[in-house]
Amino acid sequence: MKVKKFIGSSMSEAMKQIRAELGSEAVILNSREVVTGGFLGLFKKRTIEVIAAVDPKSTQQQIPTTKQKKIITPITEKSEWKPQPVPQDIQPIEPKPSSDVIKEISELKSLMKTMSVQNNGFSPAYPAAVQIMQKRLNDQEIDSSIQESILSSLLEKWYIAGANASIDKVYTWLEQELINRLNDIPFGGVSFSKKYINVVGPTGVGKTTTLAKIAAECVINYKKRVAFITTDTYRIAAIEQLKTYAKILNIPLEVCYTIEEFKKATEAFMDYDLVLIDTAGRNFRNKQYVEDLKKVIDFDKDIETLLVLSLTAKQRDMEDIYEQFSAIGIDKFIFTKADETSTYGAMYNMINKYNKGVAYMTNGQNVPDDMIAANPHALAKTIIGVENNERSS
Repeated sequence: MKVKKFIGSSMSEAMKQIRAELGSEAVILNSREVVTGGFLGLFKKRTIEVIAAVDPKSTQQQIPTTKQKKIITPITEKSEWKPQPVPQDIQPIEPKPSSDVIKEISELKSLMKTMSVQNNGFSPAYPAAVQIMQKRLNDQEIDSSIQESILSSLLEKWYIAGANASIDKVYTWLEQELINRLNDIPFGGVSFSKKYINVVGPTGVGKTTTLAKIAAECVINYKKRVAFITTDTYRIAAIEQLKTYAKILNIPLEVCYTIEEFKKATEAFMDYDLVLIDTAGRNFRNKQYVEDLKKVIDFDKDIETLLVLSLTAKQRDMEDIYEQFSAIGIDKFIFTKADETSTYGAMYNMINKYNKGVAYMTNGQNVPDDMIAANPHALAKTIIGVENNERSS
C-alpha cells in the first residue's frame, strides 16, 4: 500500500496529481482545506490537501505480461489426470504483510498522529470506520494515550485487511483490543482464597448494599457459611440496614468499635467460610479516616480489600480516593451505579493506571440481583455498546 499526501489549489488539480503519480486505481483516504500565509488576516491562500493510497500489486495485476501467460494443454479423450500426493510436512503458510507495507503503515501512523495533534486530538485522516471507533472511545472518555494505542492497532488491521472490512468487523477488532489490554489483570468476584473480605470507600457509593449482595451470592449460589462484621459505628442507620440483611440471610453480625473487639469477632467466626467486613463511609479527603480503619481492623489477617467507587464520580476524584486508601492496600475495585451513567471510560482508565482488576459491577439496588462478577469481555462490551443501536449512537 503506497500512501502519499498531495496539495493543490483545487480538488481537480490535486486529482490530476494523484492520477499522474498513483494511477486511476488510487483511493482517497482524506481531504481537507488548508489556509496558509496572509498578513493581518488578509491575502490568505487556500489550498486542498488530499491523502491518497494505492496498492501497487493491484495496478500490476491489471497489466498482463508474457511472463504471466500460461500454456494450457488441451484435454483429449485419452488425457488422464491423477491427483498428486501432498507431502505431509508442508504446512499452509499464513499470509503476512510485506516489509514495504509495514513501513508504509508505520509512516501513515506517524502522519495521522501529527494531524491528530493539529486537530485537538481528533484525526480526520483516519478511515471512516476507524473514526467511528475513535468517536466511541472519545464519548466513553477513554484516556488519550490508550486511544492512540488502540486506534493505531485498528488502523494496521484495517490496511492489512485490504481497507474493506465491515463496520461490525472493526467493532470486533476494537472489542478484542480492549480485552487484550486487560488479560494480565486479575478479575472476578469472591474466590474464597481469602477468608476475610474488607469493603472500603467514600460515603454514598453503596458499600453496605454491595456487601449484602456479595453475602447473598455466597449463601444462595455457593452454599457458604458467611458472617458480617461492621465497623461503621458512625451511622446508626448503617448498622440497622446491615442487621436487616443479616436477619433475612440468617447471617450472624458483630459490631466492632475497637481492634480488640474485631479480634474477638474473628475468633467467634473461626468456623465460617467467609467473613464480610463493612466500614464507615466518610470524607475520603480526611486522612484520619484511613488511620482510624487501622485502629479497628487487623489488616494482618488473611484479608482481601475491595475499594468501592461510583461510576457517577469524576475520574480525578476516583484517583484521589484510590491514593488515599492505597495506604491499606487495595486488591480489586468494585464499581457501582452502572445504571446511573452511560460513560464507563473512567473505569477502564483506573484499571489500566493502577493495574487493578474489578471484582464486581452493580447496576441497581436489588439484592442480590443487580450485581455481576466482572471480566474483561463484559467490560469491553459495556464500553463499546452491546446492542447495535448503542454502537451506532
